[in-house]
Amino acid sequence: MAESEWHETQIRIRYKDTDRMGVIYYGNYLTFFEVGRAELMRHLDFPYAEVEADGYILVVTEAKAKYYANVGYDSLVTVKTRIAMVRHASVRFEYEVVDEAGKLLVSGHTAHACLNKELKPARMPSELKKIIEENIES
Repeated sequence: MAESEWHETQIRIRYKDTDRMGVIYYGNYLTFFEVGRAELMRHLDFPYAEVEADGYILVVTEAKAKYYANVGYDSLVTVKTRIAMVRHASVRFEYEVVDEAGKLLVSGHTAHACLNKELKPARMPSELKKIIEENIES
């Protein structure tokens, strides 16, 4: 994955993803961010389950979403995810959710802190940090 590329994950909108107005419920976009993040990590050959197996967790410390447009049931959206920043014990992911025509629906980011088994801040595992640094957005 080149530095400026986004990893893309498609999601088909189900009835349960919509609100009373028939469009995606705004809170579901954070779930879509999580799906995109998990798929990006899997694509990098370091799935989140492996992070946990190594005795670490990446907890969300910040989440932001900016809404531009919306779609409804049975629409196909693409969650675009990239790594924006990594530090010794934290990482930041950026997201864009677009419709089938490529129209931006939502943009945002999440920041994550690395914790060890005792839930104390910890340096990111060296293998994970290396993979992230190789795929970070400049």
